[in-house]
Amino acid sequence: MADAQSNTEYLHPQYKKDRDMLNSIMAGDVSSTNMAELARLRIRYDGFLGARDIQSDLDKTMAKWGLTEDELFAKTREIHQQETIFTPTWIKKGEDWS
Repeated sequence: MADAQSNTEYLHPQYKKDRDMLNSIMAGDVSSTNMAELARLRIRYDGFLGARDIQSDLDKTMAKWGLTEDELFAKTREIHQQETIFTPTWIKKGEDWS
């Protein structure tokens, strides 16, 4: 007898925002920002029991860009060493956090 929970699809609390972001990534070019966002979403949905459409589109986007997960993560590590992609919203403009 199959486990009833194994067929459960969960809804991620950030699904709508993430779906919109992924749609934007898929419609755009390969850029530092899009690559970093793709990696962030890949990490968020790794092993998540649900959002199969997002997981599938993440795979499709990486294939379209000719990247494996390891290559994506390596490239985004390089990007984050060279430039700031994200600034937390709680940091005020002009504040020096160095």
